[in-house]
Amino acid sequence: MNVRHLSTLLFLISASCTTMAASAPDQALANGASFGYNLSGNSGDNNRPQLGGQSSLSGQASTSSTTGSFAQQNRQGMLLPGEADVRKLLPQAEAGLPPPYGANLFAGGYETERSDGLNDNYLIAPGDKLNIWIWGAVNFSNVVTVDNQGNIFIPDVGPINVKNVPASQINNLVTSKIGDVFTNNVNIYVNLLTTTPVSVFVTGPVIRPGQYAGQSSDSVLYFLKRAGGIDSERGSYRQIKVLRQNQVLQQIDLYEFMQKGKMPKLSLKDQDVILVEPQGPMINVAGKVRNPFRFELKQRNTLGSELVNYALPLAKVSHVGVIGDRANGPFSIYLPYKDFAQVQLKDGDKVLFNDDMHAQVYDVQVTGSYMGPSYFTVRKETKLHDLLNHIPINPDLADYQSIYLMRKSVAIRQKEMLDESLNRLERSVFTAPASSDGEATIRAKEAELVMQFVDKARKIQPLGKVVVADKGIIANIQLEQGDQIVIPNKTDLIQVGGEVLMPQAVVYNANADLDDYVAWAGGFTERANDQRIAVVHANGLVEFKDQGNVQPGDQIMVLPKVDSKTMQSVKDITQIIYQIAVAANVAIN
Repeated sequence: MNVRHLSTLLFLISASCTTMAASAPDQALANGASFGYNLSGNSGDNNRPQLGGQSSLSGQASTSSTTGSFAQQNRQGMLLPGEADVRKLLPQAEAGLPPPYGANLFAGGYETERSDGLNDNYLIAPGDKLNIWIWGAVNFSNVVTVDNQGNIFIPDVGPINVKNVPASQINNLVTSKIGDVFTNNVNIYVNLLTTTPVSVFVTGPVIRPGQYAGQSSDSVLYFLKRAGGIDSERGSYRQIKVLRQNQVLQQIDLYEFMQKGKMPKLSLKDQDVILVEPQGPMINVAGKVRNPFRFELKQRNTLGSELVNYALPLAKVSHVGVIGDRANGPFSIYLPYKDFAQVQLKDGDKVLFNDDMHAQVYDVQVTGSYMGPSYFTVRKETKLHDLLNHIPINPDLADYQSIYLMRKSVAIRQKEMLDESLNRLERSVFTAPASSDGEATIRAKEAELVMQFVDKARKIQPLGKVVVADKGIIANIQLEQGDQIVIPNKTDLIQVGGEVLMPQAVVYNANADLDDYVAWAGGFTERANDQRIAVVHANGLVEFKDQGNVQPGDQIMVLPKVDSKTMQSVKDITQIIYQIAVAANVAIN
């Protein structure tokens, strides 16, 4: 394969060419510079400009019905006749504030998905049923119920107290007691069959405080969900107490559950109370974080390092801003992220994690006919020639004299200019005076047609082409973030489109001119503007002419002609058509 470096080829061409006429380009590539690394690994010039970085590609559960106040799991959340929607009576969050961390815990319908299984810590209570099998020298099988004294009765054995025995130990206890009586050749198996439902009170800042029925093995989350969940504006997600006979049995922090999956093993009993404490200090978090929520603190003062563990900032965060109130008045601070860990935070503070470090490198893409990587990471000060030194090509396939850029900032500006022109066109149409009813009708019809044109034109997205090549000389311009370097493929085709009868690709003929190619495409349509035909060259340059020669790889666009008899805004529309042809290489009608 014939592999050459573009800079060498371009130098040989530029040595015999004049300077660019359209703009004053930078000095042509120096003699001996190489346009990219060669395939053999020999750079050819150890002193050539180096890139800022190496090339890189940026690179099954059963359900059981329960009863209790406000039970809604079987009615899809719908209210009964006369039942008030308690949530409408509760205070609402301040506009613009994020939801509290953990509020989505009560968004699902898991209160209807319950397991009949019992945890090992469940304590046997009166009313529970045990299944007992005895076989061997003695055969016995029966389901026994724990009586009010906490005993079960087995013939020939007598009463056995099982009250408050953990479910995991019931088999060993009963087997031991029976074994004291039947000592030889007796096998025993005991299983907890069913449990007695419990009634638990849920109170504090919840949506629907009250008494709810469930199983002792049901979790605290189940009963909280039955009560509508924690009131996100008043209730604490970190201070939840389980009370038994007015004594604290367990304290629960739902942050531990959400972050580490930790939930205390607990068997609830009849008349237990789940108490949600008032909401603690809150910190509002926004910006470049994975968890943009309001976070509750356990203490009035806390360090930024604790908040970081909950908010999980993105890797690109460089600075943090804190806004709040202190005893001496409003407080604000903006500091590097590395210093935020030791900042004291207080109730009501707003914390913004920001990406405020400007990148020192750019990502640049190469498309078209090239060899090697397609993405490069370069320093901000890198110019086009510096990067071209690292792009190998096959000169038999690449049209290296017609390199051009596609730049996002240029495309944005072209879109803005197009929108400005369309806005002026709309204003001129709707403010055009009419001297008679007949003329008013004509203007209304014209306005309708113009609006159809405007709607179509607004959908056009400019390409942002930057012409950098002329007669083999490439301007050494500064690169920008997101630039796309286009190296066209060599082609012998001429594309003919727009207002022609048969748009098609025609093989280049050195003896043919513009009229010949249009004729080969079937000729002009009745709406064609045959006086100013757009010719888009391979290097991105657009020319308007009515005759002359074209070059291989050119695109001929015959633009539509605006009817001056029916359209008052002919000049504005024509200008916009040309504008779109240049910015987007599209012939709009």
